[in-house]
Amino acid sequence: MQTGENDQALRKILDMTRLISILLLSIHFYYYGYLAFKNWQLVSPFSDRILHNINNTGIFHNFHRSKLFALGFLAISLLGAKGRKDEKLKYKMALYYILIGLLLYFISCILFLNFDQGECLIILYMIITSTGYLMILSGGTLLSRIIKRKLNNKDIFNKENETFPQEERLIENEYSVNLPARYHLKDKVRNSWINIINPFRALMVLGTPGSGKSYFVIRHVITQHIKKGFSMFVYDFKFDDLTIITYNTWLKYKHLYGVEPKFYIINFDDLSRTHRCNPLDPNSMTDITDATESARTILLGLNREWIKKQGDFFVESPINFLTAIIWYLRKYNDGEFCTLPHVIELMQMDYAGLFTLLRTEKEIEVLINPFVSAYLENVMDQLEGQVASAKISMARLSSAQLYYVLSGNDFTLDINNPLEPKIVCMGNNPQKIQTYGAVLSLYVSRLIKQVNQKEKLKSSLIFDEFPTIYLNNMDSLIATARSNKVATCLGIQDFSQLRKDYGREQADVILNITGNIISGQVTGDTAKQLSERFGKIMQDRESLSINSTDTSISRSKQLESAVPASKISSLSSGEFVGIVADNPDCKIELKTFHSEIINDHELLKKEHDVYQEIAPIRKIDNAMVQRNYLQIKQDIQDIVHAEMERLLSNPSLLHLILKKDNSN
Repeated sequence: MQTGENDQALRKILDMTRLISILLLSIHFYYYGYLAFKNWQLVSPFSDRILHNINNTGIFHNFHRSKLFALGFLAISLLGAKGRKDEKLKYKMALYYILIGLLLYFISCILFLNFDQGECLIILYMIITSTGYLMILSGGTLLSRIIKRKLNNKDIFNKENETFPQEERLIENEYSVNLPARYHLKDKVRNSWINIINPFRALMVLGTPGSGKSYFVIRHVITQHIKKGFSMFVYDFKFDDLTIITYNTWLKYKHLYGVEPKFYIINFDDLSRTHRCNPLDPNSMTDITDATESARTILLGLNREWIKKQGDFFVESPINFLTAIIWYLRKYNDGEFCTLPHVIELMQMDYAGLFTLLRTEKEIEVLINPFVSAYLENVMDQLEGQVASAKISMARLSSAQLYYVLSGNDFTLDINNPLEPKIVCMGNNPQKIQTYGAVLSLYVSRLIKQVNQKEKLKSSLIFDEFPTIYLNNMDSLIATARSNKVATCLGIQDFSQLRKDYGREQADVILNITGNIISGQVTGDTAKQLSERFGKIMQDRESLSINSTDTSISRSKQLESAVPASKISSLSSGEFVGIVADNPDCKIELKTFHSEIINDHELLKKEHDVYQEIAPIRKIDNAMVQRNYLQIKQDIQDIVHAEMERLLSNPSLLHLILKKDNSN
């Protein structure tokens, strides 16, 4: 026990041992320098008798035996020596003292080779031997002052301590996405798997530009889901990076489907390589709520700042105005002219003619009454505030190219129709994001409405740079689509980007209900939130305490972040952290991972080199595009003319006509 009494007793024993060592060395000098001591009159019969008795023990039968005994007792005394610890002392200095001391201690015997052993020689021998003895004593004392147990300074970033076991099994099912990886566990590199066995609980892929979101994750979601028979929608922000991968994977695996899917592209830049599709297809708009959702999606897509102001008068009024126009065209002649270009052109009519037409449809009467009242009361400032923002925003979409794509019917958006499965890629252009993003938002909104239904094929919705389009109630899709076998993959650079475009509340909901997260390098608040989500692990902790007599190292275990925010902020390209969701019938205990996804770069390059280019869909020239543009304008003029003729020819409907002089 470490008590004061025991320490004191130990010190006395060590002092006694050292005293014995000095005494043995002194007797050694006395025995072998007896003649010199006799000349100095330092002998007596009593000392001679004691020396004779010691000699009988055999200690002096050999010249070095007594010196070795003295050295042995010195070594024993040094075992318990305790000096003031000093971090600057090194073993090298102590060993120098000991080695030089041993050399002097034993080499002094050379002096006895001289047969003329005079007094000076004995004195020199004692000085050299004593000097060696003292240097050995000093070196041994220095050893006791060196800090022998030091903290591990090799792992200065605490990397080894922050490693943890990860899932090494390949867990695969008919829906899963499985990514091979490798990770560090202490000082070893082990192979692992990132098993996204339930993609229907949504997958969010985060990472700053260049972190490898598309190359290491999203491309494998595309290829593996097509291989497993998913219908698919791909939003390709930097067209045609993902589209070319999707197209060639479809060519490779389309024969594995029960019903071979067709491949479609929406691309506003190259009209020869795009299909035409009407997002306001009347067959998919069953009631006025569909028109409302479409109006909200496109106006919020064009005016992102409105997202945070939903419910305000000057936000809801334009939405109601656009809803009325969409539903009017849906009902007119059974939806023959229900397209977004026709909606845009109809909006640009003068108020008298436009409100006259809208009043003929009873279902939208409640929507247009505030506008009609403002017009009749000549409150033009209010009317302009309600309507002009919608007209100005929609006018940005008045383009012959957009009109051409939006007014056709090459395919419908029910991609998971068991009878007609589809793989659809929609391309954006970063330079025209404000215009194209709103139109693509409408496409995706209508597509989701049709996909999220029961008894349909399994489908995969992949959004690269998701915040660049606006989807109202995206959180509802993630929450409800799971039972309808709809897998959603969202590519995002940072949470702040999502909050900026969707508003804090909706962005936080999307983040919190996503079951699978894979993140490359992100910084700031995003890294902190992810670190908290990944949880904590038990880590070893050491502390070093130095005092005048001893050194102590205390070890403990503490719960610390499995993946600290600082580590997430410094991930290399291809290195990812994340968490996966499991199923009731397939539990995954090790859900969190921090690993490097393994891509076969040589194989991927070979595949890319033999990719087929997307073939032109049709031959088209500018004259055809302009003809379509002018035809849409003419259609609206014909509708207005026909309706006014009908109202004027029927006396019972004359009251619906509004005069420009503001009289009814």
